Amino acid sequence: MSSEIDQLLTRFAGLAPDKQAEIREFVASKSAGQMWFPTVGPQLDAVNCDADILLYGGSGGAGKTDLILGLAFTEHQRTLIIRKHYADMRGLTDRAKEINGTDKGFNGSLPPRLSTVNSRLIDFGGLAQPGDEKHWQGQPHDLLAFDEAVQLREAQVRFLLGWLRSADPKQRCRAILATNPPTDSSGDWIIPMFAPWLDTRYPKPAKPGELRWVVTDLDGNDKWIEGPDEKIPDGRGGYLKPMSRTFIPGRLTDNPFLRDTNYAATLDGLPEPLRSAIRDGNFMAARQDDANQVIPTNWIRLAQGRWKAKPPWNVPMCAIGVDAARSRDETVLAPRYDGYFPQLIAVKGEETPHGRDVAALVVKHRKHDAVVVLDCGETNGAQAYAHLQENGIEVKKHIGVDKSVRRTEEKQLGFFNQRAEVYWRFREALDPEQEGGSPIALPDDPMLVSDLTAPKWELTPNGIKITPKKELVKELGRSPDRGDAVVMSWSAGAKSATHFYEWRADQRVGTLAERSRRPQVNMGPRRGTRRH
Repeated sequence: MSSEIDQLLTRFAGLAPDKQAEIREFVASKSAGQMWFPTVGPQLDAVNCDADILLYGGSGGAGKTDLILGLAFTEHQRTLIIRKHYADMRGLTDRAKEINGTDKGFNGSLPPRLSTVNSRLIDFGGLAQPGDEKHWQGQPHDLLAFDEAVQLREAQVRFLLGWLRSADPKQRCRAILATNPPTDSSGDWIIPMFAPWLDTRYPKPAKPGELRWVVTDLDGNDKWIEGPDEKIPDGRGGYLKPMSRTFIPGRLTDNPFLRDTNYAATLDGLPEPLRSAIRDGNFMAARQDDANQVIPTNWIRLAQGRWKAKPPWNVPMCAIGVDAARSRDETVLAPRYDGYFPQLIAVKGEETPHGRDVAALVVKHRKHDAVVVLDCGETNGAQAYAHLQENGIEVKKHIGVDKSVRRTEEKQLGFFNQRAEVYWRFREALDPEQEGGSPIALPDDPMLVSDLTAPKWELTPNGIKITPKKELVKELGRSPDRGDAVVMSWSAGAKSATHFYEWRADQRVGTLAERSRRPQVNMGPRRGTRRH
């Protein structure tokens, strides 16, 4: 689209002055009353984009907010514009009143609302706390716009997408996520949501503006499909309806109102990786670890790089960590084969309403007499613990708030509680600088990465303390079930440091034919006799 407009402008510049004046007069007559015009380039491409859900921006100064407001005034009847805090709305509402040409029709009471002079309705909402999104339940809008989307919780964004609709069959409905890249784990959800454009590891990358199609499967997960006509059963005799997504990057240089100001120097002065994130719009470079982050993100990426499709040959399932849920969160099982973790087993909490349901799930997936490490901090887990014990299954109770009596590997520091202990022990196992390297291999699971990188630590008189689970739920918008299951799985059960020669001689792991089909996984040099 931009190249076509550039060609038209070049042709226009070559016309005689009288012809240029004639065209200007014609355009002025046709655009009379038009309240907003997009700038030529990505902003215009975004206006003309056919995607149901558009990610726009990346770089600072790309005109993200103006795009949202411009569409609300010119293309849509009912708009909901979301930011995290109402305090962040002032610039939005001031610009809206400027486009409107008057304060008339603006109601500043929370939540603010503007009835425009051209008969459009614009609502402004804040989602500071989990559950704030439910205030908008049942209120249809044909444009949903999330300004600085990565500051919001993924669950909030997805909830509101369920109310993207219009009673007017002629009115187009769309959602726009306008944002800079995330700078901490709370915004990492944007990467898998737009993986073909943002994740450099995605096998089939997409070009900017290219439409890709997605359905949400029966487990609530995104499934990328080949096109809008692919049939994915909905479990009720019908088919899931695909929605299109795309990403259009915008830069400061595309914005004629800011590119010649000092804002460019401001962006150039940012430290890395913020400069790559905000100035260059590099989503994958933007992720910056907190100074007190328990587990460095790069250590997790290295562990993912060691992962293979199957467990190492002749190594049994040693442990299985279990984080039980009974409502909106997930019940997660994390099997472990020495340092190797296969894809996690996650089911909706509503499918495990009772402890016996959790116990049945464990029995189904447990192999080789693996020890079960079960979070018993809530009733569901405690009930499952009792059921497993009654059936003679070795199960270790984990209660995160209980006191810890162990110390760090260097024996210098203790732990505030068991939760701090299991996370710190997993950190030690991931350390790539240890003798022999790290034995951990993790699957490529974005939610797991967020769970493991979210906790922070502090040193207290009672030892190392990490972010309480309740605070992580507020930060992530969900329970860190996957991370908890993985660290619990590592906290107990056999490891190669103590069982390598036993596994080598043990013929009970599988038949000779079964073992011969298992590929060898390079777990790094054996770590001698050190215990974890």
